[in-house]
Amino acid sequence: MDTNWSPNLSSFDGPKYKALAAALRDGVQQGALPPGMKVPPVRDLAYTLGITPGTVARAYSILTDAGVLEATVGRGTFVAGARAVREPDPIEIDSAPHGSEGREATLVSPALPNMGQTGLIKRLMAEVAEDPPSGLMHYPSRAAFRPARDAVIGWLAGTPLGPVGQEDVVLSHGGQNGICLALQSVLSGPRPVVLIEELAYPGFRRAAELMRAEVVTVPMDGEGIIPEALEEIARNRGAQLLCTSPEVQNPTNTFTPEPRRRAIAEVCLRLGVQIIEDDCYRMGLSGAATYRKIVPDIGWYISSVSKTITPALRIGFVIAPRGQAPVLRRAAEHGFFGIATPLADLTAKLLVHPDLGRINLAIGQEMARYIGCMGKVLGPRGLVWRPEVPFGWLMLPDGWRASAYCQAAASAGIRIRSAEDFAPRDANTPHAVRIAVNAQMRLEDFEAAMLTLRSLLDNPPERIGV
Repeated sequence: MDTNWSPNLSSFDGPKYKALAAALRDGVQQGALPPGMKVPPVRDLAYTLGITPGTVARAYSILTDAGVLEATVGRGTFVAGARAVREPDPIEIDSAPHGSEGREATLVSPALPNMGQTGLIKRLMAEVAEDPPSGLMHYPSRAAFRPARDAVIGWLAGTPLGPVGQEDVVLSHGGQNGICLALQSVLSGPRPVVLIEELAYPGFRRAAELMRAEVVTVPMDGEGIIPEALEEIARNRGAQLLCTSPEVQNPTNTFTPEPRRRAIAEVCLRLGVQIIEDDCYRMGLSGAATYRKIVPDIGWYISSVSKTITPALRIGFVIAPRGQAPVLRRAAEHGFFGIATPLADLTAKLLVHPDLGRINLAIGQEMARYIGCMGKVLGPRGLVWRPEVPFGWLMLPDGWRASAYCQAAASAGIRIRSAEDFAPRDANTPHAVRIAVNAQMRLEDFEAAMLTLRSLLDNPPERIGV
């Protein structure tokens, strides 16, 4: 590319990767970038424009799939020759959700609808099989996985993470494996102490126990962890780490606003407690700065594609705090060398594919129909729910214990989770249940399940049969 040509991204609307794609397309159409011209490597253009490599990689991928650019293995990316530019492939949506008549309604974990992601994944898997960029005869390597890490950075564009580069990212086998990697990177000593919310994602506890850590719970209120309680417990117990989910607290659906996050971060920074933030359940935009941005030296960020694309691929990622990427990489390399090379190649293609944005929008819209149905039926009965969160938290009325309510729901063919699943064995748990959205059911069947749960609420044991 002629060094005299430089795009002005401020002239284009939307995210930076879309702005860059539009600028490159205009350059081609106006003749500033003639056919056959080689465009600069991703990292070079990113440095020139002051943007992330993932942003450039995503723009290149969009234009390559559209036929504006041509990528040649081992040579680079070039402006395509004079030929028609194809339109993006249509989204291939599979058949309607399966009926559940006569079958159990499983509302234990969220289930995404297939809005074209399976078709896209199949096509990309075929591309990887035909020409695997990382090869099929080598161990995983940092160099080979760089396109995947760049793709993760692009995928997370808009998430308030603070300064982050591909060197800070490690790919994991889903979010749970990412939590284990972060724990391995931080914990030391024979019996380290890990703090979690008093009701928390069970994976935090299981991962900490796997590391032979002592797990201590911290009280919460309507905005999440109470900073004063955190300070007292962390100081008295010598805690090394806090695990939390401030965007979508699992299971209570609590959101922790930024002022509360900053108060929590201040306590942790003062006491030398590092923070693992699990952001796997967020389906929309971030509501506040991540802990990695607020306290970049102690904030670990973990997410995955399980709640936004599919849980089947087990694609997760960990972003280390500033200066701690080497210890994170060592934990992954010493533990399992790295994810399989074809999976890394698939990640690199999937997360920057131009169809993925449309598919995610369709997934969100379809999930919103089910979430709205759940809120309409159970919201008046005290359900805590949000339009962009794929589960609700239901406090039970007098007369119901959580275990008894779950058993009654199971007898009616509906599986849900008790509050006891999210608390230590010796905890005094509330009488509440978590109800996950299953968008692989027909909407009318899902609504019928919600109506059944409502009917049970209105008929606690002492009133049944009266």
